[in-house]
Amino acid sequence: MKRFFLTLTAGLLATTLGLATTEYVVARPSTRFANRPYVAATAPDFDAQRHRLDVYAPDERLPAGRPVVFFVHGGSWNSGSKDVFIYKAIGRRLAKQGLVGVVISYRLSPQVHVPEQAADCARALAWTVAHIKEYGGDPARVYVMGHSAGGGLAGLLAADDSLLARHDLPRNPIKGAIMDDPAGLDMYTYFKRREFGDEDEYLAAFGNDPAVWRENSALYHLHAGSPPFVFFIGGKTYPSISSSAARVRDRLRALGHKPLYRVLPGKHHIPMVLQLYWTNNVIYQEIRKMVFAQEAPAAK
Repeated sequence: MKRFFLTLTAGLLATTLGLATTEYVVARPSTRFANRPYVAATAPDFDAQRHRLDVYAPDERLPAGRPVVFFVHGGSWNSGSKDVFIYKAIGRRLAKQGLVGVVISYRLSPQVHVPEQAADCARALAWTVAHIKEYGGDPARVYVMGHSAGGGLAGLLAADDSLLARHDLPRNPIKGAIMDDPAGLDMYTYFKRREFGDEDEYLAAFGNDPAVWRENSALYHLHAGSPPFVFFIGGKTYPSISSSAARVRDRLRALGHKPLYRVLPGKHHIPMVLQLYWTNNVIYQEIRKMVFAQEAPAAK
């Protein structure tokens, strides 16, 4: 969870510098519809830079629409953007799977706190449900996905029905949640126990109120009717991430779910998102199983 965006930038320079020149080639089967505003310009909190999303649609449309994967970027809640190269690549790769990808930006800390970020994500999801048919997507088959802090926000969307109800979605439309090395699934325990030594770094985003920590942690909103979750955890990721993801997995099992939970040996936190450059990555393989079978993968 430490200084994600700077590390990500360095990782990109080291691993994808030569790949950017090939983006036009791999992008050809899809179209990027860039910078769609998901908050009305007349809204008092409208942010012309952050309240925008990109849609990546396969050029061949299906009459009934395609499944939709709604992706939330990471960055320790204080950095990141849909315009970072790897997130553009993820949108393209989702389209290459035959899906409609939606990649969003949202306001960052310290301008806002995590509750406002979660509200931004909910508004972007409401926009997606309302408009995705225009891009060949099926609003009845929307899945959420995120890495790092974005995984925590995506998990909150899937778990907290009241969050979505406040943003024109009285019924949670999410059919499944894909967690790629997610951070922030249980910030209440993280801040209370202070086991890892970096907790103060994230108080700027979450504040000092334990009730806010709990309210903005997916773990405490899960219920028997929650959508299926799948987890991909780096074998060498931060202990705070692996421990909180395991608690969410165990809570889902106690509720009668059978979440897929895969640990990818040897993977650190940043490579868990960089690997999504590759179209046939194991995460995309499992996403295809999930969305095209329209059921959760079997537990492993």
